[in-house]
Amino acid sequence: MLLADVVGTSAAVAATGSRKAKTEALAALLARAAPDEVEAATAFLSGEPLQGRLGIGWATLAELRVPPAPTPTLTVGAVDKALEILRTAGGSGSAQRRRNLLAELFGQSTAAEQDFLFRLLTGELRQGALEGVMVEAIAAASEAPTEAVRRAFMLSGRLPATAAAALVGGESALAAFRLELGRPLRPMLASPAESLDDALAELGPASVEFKLDGARIQLHRDGDEVHVYTRTLREITRSVPELVELARTLPCRSIVLDGETLALDDDGRPRPFQETMSRFGAASAHELLLHPYFFDCLHLDGADLLDAPLLARLDALDRAAAAHRIPAALAPSREGAAALLDQALAAGHEGVMAKALDSPYAAGRRGRAWQKVKPAHTLDLVVLAAEWGHGRRTGYLSNLHLGARDPDGGPPVMVGKTFKGLTDELLAWQTREFLARETSRDRNTVYVRPELVVEIELDGVQVSPRYPGGVALRFARVLRYRPDKGARDANTLDEVTAMLPGSA
Repeated sequence: MLLADVVGTSAAVAATGSRKAKTEALAALLARAAPDEVEAATAFLSGEPLQGRLGIGWATLAELRVPPAPTPTLTVGAVDKALEILRTAGGSGSAQRRRNLLAELFGQSTAAEQDFLFRLLTGELRQGALEGVMVEAIAAASEAPTEAVRRAFMLSGRLPATAAAALVGGESALAAFRLELGRPLRPMLASPAESLDDALAELGPASVEFKLDGARIQLHRDGDEVHVYTRTLREITRSVPELVELARTLPCRSIVLDGETLALDDDGRPRPFQETMSRFGAASAHELLLHPYFFDCLHLDGADLLDAPLLARLDALDRAAAAHRIPAALAPSREGAAALLDQALAAGHEGVMAKALDSPYAAGRRGRAWQKVKPAHTLDLVVLAAEWGHGRRTGYLSNLHLGARDPDGGPPVMVGKTFKGLTDELLAWQTREFLARETSRDRNTVYVRPELVVEIELDGVQVSPRYPGGVALRFARVLRYRPDKGARDANTLDEVTAMLPGSA
C-alpha cells in the first residue's frame, strides 16, 4: 500500500464532519492493507506512528527544505521501517544520521506526503480519526462485531494491535486478548450528574465514594513484580517506590487495582494537584509521599474480574486492600449519601462518585454506570491559543482560547475564552509551554498544538454565535492544568451543550 493512499484517506476524513463517512473511508483503506501493513496504517491514521514520539521537533523538520518527489512511490512499510531506524539511532554522530535519514525520507515524498509526515512526526495530525471512530472502522473492515473490537482494544490498550488481530485473525483473534498483568488497561470513566439525588435515582443500588482531588493510578502486581501506570497508561513505577512497597505487602500473589493517589498535608488534607503530579515526572522519589486510595479490583490471584459486577469487585478489594480503600458507603440511603458528600467536601475533596453495584468494568468508556457529583461546574477543555496580556501581564500569554472535543473526531471546537484564575507562576509556566507548542501567530494571539488540557470552573453555559461551538462559558476561570489528561480526555461539545438551561 502506498503512503499516498493513507494521506488521501486522512484528507477525506478531515474534510467531513460525518462520523459515518469517516468510518467508511477508514474501513475501506484498512480492508485493502496487507497483513504486515495494518498496524502501521492504523497508527498513521490515528495520528501517531508505531514508534511513538520520536523526539523530532518542528524546527528540525522545518530546516530540511527537501524538494518533494514528483510522484508517489513510498509504501507504508517503507515509512514504518525508516521510522524504526530513526527510533533506534543513537551514539556518536546520531543527530546527523537522523537528519540524513529524515532528508532521505522526505526526498522520496510528494508535497502532500511531506505535509502529512511533518504533522505526524510533530504530533499535529488532526484528521479526525479518534479512537471511537477507528474502533468502528476496524469492525467494519474486518466484519467483526464492534463490541468484540472495543473489548480487545480495552484489554490491549493499542489500536494497531487490535486492528491487526481483527483483520488478520478475525473474531477468534480478538477473543484471545486477556487481561495481562503488567499491561495497563484503559480506565473506566464517569459522567457528570445533575445532583446526588438524580444519580441515585438513575443508578439504583450504588456505592457512593469520595471523589478525591488526586491523580488516577492503576497498580499491577505479579509476585514481587509491580508496575504503576497513570490514566494515560504511562508507566511511573520508578517514581513511586512507596506505592511499589505497599503493593508487595498486600495479602495476595497477583492483583490489579484502580484508584487515586495524592499528597496530603500535616492535617491530612489534599495538597495542590500539581504537587501530586510533580512526582509522576520525577526520575526518582523525593520527600513528598503519595497516599493511595483504591476503589476497584480488576484481578485477584488468577481471577479476572472485569465482567463481574462492582459489588463482587469491591468484595475482592476488601479482601486484598481494605486498609487502603477509598472512603465509601455501600447502598446508602439518600441521607447517608448526602452526609458522605458533606464529609468529602469538608475534608477538601471534590465531591463523590456514585457507581451502580451491578455494573461491569467498562474500560475506556464514559458511560452512566459511574457518575460524579461535584457542587461546582467544571469542564476539562483543550487550549487552542492564547492572547498576549496587558498591564502587569505584558510579556505573558494570558487570555486562553478554549476548545471542546468533537465527538465525531474532528479538531477541537472553540467554546470560549478566559484569563481569570491565573497566578503569576501559572502565567509564566503557560507562556513557556505555549511557545514550545506554537504552530502560528498573529499580532495578538499565539496558536498552539491542541494537547494541553485545563480544568475550568464556570457558572454554566449560554447560547452564543460568538464561538464555533454555538455556546459561551459563563464566568469561566482556570482551576488547574491537567497533565494527567490528553486532548482525547477533554469534555466533548455534546457535554458542554448539555449544560445549557433546559437541555436536560
